[in-house]
Amino acid sequence: MKEITTTITQRGQVTIPAEVRRILGVKPRDKVSFTIENTHVHLKRASFTLESAYGSVKPSHRPEDFEKIFRAAKDAKAENTLRKMRKA
Repeated sequence: MKEITTTITQRGQVTIPAEVRRILGVKPRDKVSFTIENTHVHLKRASFTLESAYGSVKPSHRPEDFEKIFRAAKDAKAENTLRKMRKA
């Protein structure tokens, strides 16, 4: 087992050594997670979650016009309902 030592800053931060980052396969802005088992702490690459993906996809229009989207959905529903009523 190899041991790597690093220093905790006054703000409680540590730098993850390059060798550890390579093993974990992480790069800047990636997420890592800590698992605590009794007195042992494990560091691993964070699993993909909705929270970890937040902000990774840019919307096609910024800002989104939710009123326009809502109106379009209501209009489509109304047209579908009218079409069904005409067939009956």
